[in-house]
Amino acid sequence: LSRHGLRNTLLLHLSFYLGLRSKEMASLLVSDLVDVNGDLKEEVTLTRDQTKGKKQRRFYLTNKNLLKVLNQYLDTRRTEDGKLHLNQVLITNQMSGKFSPNSLQQLFHRIYKSVGIIGASSHSGRRHYATKMAEGGVSITNLQTLMGHQNISTTSLYIDENPKILGKIT
Repeated sequence: LSRHGLRNTLLLHLSFYLGLRSKEMASLLVSDLVDVNGDLKEEVTLTRDQTKGKKQRRFYLTNKNLLKVLNQYLDTRRTEDGKLHLNQVLITNQMSGKFSPNSLQQLFHRIYKSVGIIGASSHSGRRHYATKMAEGGVSITNLQTLMGHQNISTTSLYIDENPKILGKIT
């Protein structure tokens, strides 16, 4: 509901539906997600400079909820003739500039706090993403690739146990 509500909603969607890190979100350019014709890409490749550990990573723009919010947000960024400036950062701060990863982490903290969620961080959506993917049957090795982890043991730390699923297993 805030002045930047749509931007903040997009940030939450990028975190929960793609498992992106703050550094990755802060580094996104419009051209990372949109082709020269102004159409959304289905597969997005992050460069080594955009990721933690300098590991190239891909993600896929297929989630309908994410696509809806992303299109709404991009519509606010279009010029009068309907074009997008492809070389601009995707997520802008109040001054229409680039967020640092740290300032984006602080923004996530404020977003969660404003709705009464204490203790959540910019990584909360990432953990949720990993857990939901694992619960949906995605193998840990595929999840490792999607999350951009070097070691599978790191990926396993992101997956929370689910008592309902544990009960069904036994």
